[in-house]
Amino acid sequence: MKTLLPTSLLLLVLLTNSFAQSRRADDALLLDYYQGQRFADALTYLKGVYTEPVTDTKELSRLAYTSAMAHLLPEAEDFYQRIYNKDTTNIAVLYNLASINQRRNNNLKAEFYFKKLVLTDSTNFNAYNSLAQLYRDKGDLKNEIYNFEKANQLNPVDADVAFDLSQVYMLQDKSIKAEKVLNKAISADPQNILLQQAVLKLNYIESKWRETVAAGEQLLLAGDSSVSTISKLGRAYFQTKNYTCGIAVLTALSETNQTENTAYTTAICYKMLKDQKKAIFYLGKAIQLSISNGTATYYNEMADSYETQKQFTKAKANYQKALLYDDKPLTYYYLATMFDTKLKDKKSALKYYKKFLAAKPDKTQQSYIDYSTARIGILALK
Repeated sequence: MKTLLPTSLLLLVLLTNSFAQSRRADDALLLDYYQGQRFADALTYLKGVYTEPVTDTKELSRLAYTSAMAHLLPEAEDFYQRIYNKDTTNIAVLYNLASINQRRNNNLKAEFYFKKLVLTDSTNFNAYNSLAQLYRDKGDLKNEIYNFEKANQLNPVDADVAFDLSQVYMLQDKSIKAEKVLNKAISADPQNILLQQAVLKLNYIESKWRETVAAGEQLLLAGDSSVSTISKLGRAYFQTKNYTCGIAVLTALSETNQTENTAYTTAICYKMLKDQKKAIFYLGKAIQLSISNGTATYYNEMADSYETQKQFTKAKANYQKALLYDDKPLTYYYLATMFDTKLKDKKSALKYYKKFLAAKPDKTQQSYIDYSTARIGILALK
């Protein structure tokens, strides 16, 4: 018995050392996998080395990181969760669990871990920024502002947070706060286009027209020719009575990028230059752009409902409103059949049947064409 115990202990030590040796990953091989972006292969290799059950924190961390890099987020979450179960205050694990859930749109879980993280580490800029975005998606303005403000206090020169926070302040008519936030950020990065766009918007909102022109021209020189920038600059040129420049920048927009606002501003610039013909043209364009493509359809549907209820005066009025927005051939047909079959007004029916045919309906409406032609022949004899 005296010799058996030392032998057993020696055997246990040897087995333990052998087990530890067998679970030691080849760092050089792992680095090769990582550098080659072969994270799935790295994970397969690690799983072969770190066989289940895995309880060691270092092993779980490696498996979790590699799973995340391989875009196997459920597996990554499981490995990080095991570490979290051992230590609920691990900052790196909290951040990774939050980020993984945010990437998977599990926003409630992401919020839980980010909130726990800032309680553990009140200086974590990324956590406050992420929380603010989560609250923005929820429409929780109060908490969105609070977390953007915390992030901005921790890093006032971060352009993305400064931009987001300034936008919220502008929505709340807190221009002074927005200006303060933007000034700090842009002093550190004066060439940042995002911040310059925020400054342009702020000057525009505050009707600082000369400052708006300066900011807009700076953005143009930097290559920003977005509709938002051009429309604000065009309006600022008008307000500073520089009508020629206003027309120049606004008409440089492609046809597809023209809006009701850009067309109207162009029109009033021409109007101020006494070019009434072009003013009328662009006012007409503004009217066109202000009207929904579905407006005529909406009026037709409303008219049909009134007709069904035998409220023919209202039906007629809505059919006629539909024609103001889009003179679709079928609207004339609907009017014709209402006057013909329900109001027995043969004269009006004849007029609208003729208007239907004159509007040149396409061949998909051949049955309506045939019917209208037949009715015109009959009504013309009466």
